[in-house]
Amino acid sequence: MSKNKQIDFSDKTIYVGLDVHRKDWKVCILLEGMVYKQFCQPPSPKTLGNYLRKHFPNGEYKSVYEAGFCGFWIHDGLVEEGIENIVVNPADVPTTDKERQQKTDKRDAKKLARTLRGGTLEGIHVPSREMVEHRSLVRLRSRWVGDMVRTKNRIKAHLHFFGIAIPAEYSGCNWSNNFLKWVGSREMETLVGKLVLDDLLSQFYVQRTRLLGMNKQLRILSQTEQYKKKAELLQSVPGIGLIGTMKILTELGDIKRFKGIKKLAAYVGFIPSTDSSGEHERIGEMTNRGNRQLKKMLIEASWIAIRNDPALALKYAELRKTMRATKAIVRIGRKLLNRIRYVLINEEKYVIGMVE
Repeated sequence: MSKNKQIDFSDKTIYVGLDVHRKDWKVCILLEGMVYKQFCQPPSPKTLGNYLRKHFPNGEYKSVYEAGFCGFWIHDGLVEEGIENIVVNPADVPTTDKERQQKTDKRDAKKLARTLRGGTLEGIHVPSREMVEHRSLVRLRSRWVGDMVRTKNRIKAHLHFFGIAIPAEYSGCNWSNNFLKWVGSREMETLVGKLVLDDLLSQFYVQRTRLLGMNKQLRILSQTEQYKKKAELLQSVPGIGLIGTMKILTELGDIKRFKGIKKLAAYVGFIPSTDSSGEHERIGEMTNRGNRQLKKMLIEASWIAIRNDPALALKYAELRKTMRATKAIVRIGRKLLNRIRYVLINEEKYVIGMVE
């Protein structure tokens, strides 16, 4: 008897769609002209790699999953297993009306595998593990700032609820130590009432201490060899301080990965929506797509920049003749982004009053 010839997929591409969750992954495997199998497996790149090597030896493996809460560790693990993986923006996956109306995890996995096989998917940039960890510090700081704002509002609401008026010298207060001492000295009718106020103040002090610690860590990080030169360049830009600098560097990564200002502006979110039909074209508001962290920071920086750079102030004044302030400042934000790109690519400090 002749021995059976070992199966070989060396000239075949295996397409894998993954709908990833914390406890399991829904997997759909497609060959060139058919759906091979759909199944559920533990959340492990190694498990998937072993399965593909066992059932499709020597094949070329390609996979895709949607960006989300799971981050990029799955991508790194799949690549280590020899699987060519891309991570996609969920909004970029072509979806039929039927798929929207009858959404299931199995259908999502199949849809991803099908569009991957069709070559219509474009993966997003996957940063290094180091960059993701640095970015997480900046984003955690932003969340702590939000927590502090909420605690401040709770303290003021608590005082107002009990008819305790804030003195004129603390109106529009910057939460100075004197103001905090004044809040802490307020007496309540009962011991419980005083405990509530003291607890709110305690929360604020804890949050402020942690925020100061994060600022220190960001300052240390900005002085490392990886960031020091770029950080110095960025802080020459009006409106961009230490926090804004580290947000730009950790969110964008290598600025040269963007082929032009349009690609960079689209990533940040400075691209207007368009509606074109026949001879008519309407330019609308800015799209919801983009990096909200960067977009918000750059708009805030633009308000400072127009007060410090005559060229930007002049441009803002021109824009205000035809549009409201909120629209004009977004356009200044895009100009500022273009100048930030110039500073980083050419390794030159910002020049005040430069006219394009």
